[in-house]
Amino acid sequence: MLQRAAAGDRAAASWLYANYRHRLKALVNLRLDRRLASRVDASDVVQEALLEADRRLGDYFAAPPMEFYLWLRFLAVQKLIDLHRHHLQTQKRSARRELSLQNHAPEASSACLAMQLLGKLTTPTEAARRAELQQLMQAALEGLDPLDREVLALRHFERLSNEETAQVLGLSRSGASKRYIVALARLREHLGPQHDFTDWLS
Repeated sequence: MLQRAAAGDRAAASWLYANYRHRLKALVNLRLDRRLASRVDASDVVQEALLEADRRLGDYFAAPPMEFYLWLRFLAVQKLIDLHRHHLQTQKRSARRELSLQNHAPEASSACLAMQLLGKLTTPTEAARRAELQQLMQAALEGLDPLDREVLALRHFERLSNEETAQVLGLSRSGASKRYIVALARLREHLGPQHDFTDWLS
């Protein structure tokens, strides 16, 4: 489909946009500031990003700067940054939200990430524990360094591969892998030895 879209096939381009729309919407929901939830619709943000992608599609295929999905993700992140600046620029931002990463993506919601990390707890008995465990996981995530939390968000919520995570963070593949291992170790430390969350990871 990428080859067909590069050759000018509009149907192929439309298929690609539709194929990634749900994934991009999940990204927006994860990173949209909760203060904007009542004013901004994630679907609208994704639509704007895809329209931007369509306008720049020729330039992308002339010299692809990154994998196609990562490019769409980059455009969606830019739309989110613009929205946050427009709506929140007059409001005081906490220092912990000033996450200095290569893509400057708005920080992932710890609540959303906690739900994702607990995704395998689905039986009735396990479901009864979800609320308590989610609060525990969310508190542990809040205690992590922003970069550790970002790595977990990229790998477990956005479902990026190690190589894709490395590209987003501007790290080597080995560097991204080590960072992920460190993030898991620190999360385990915050949760304590009584909670082995390894089997929770979905």
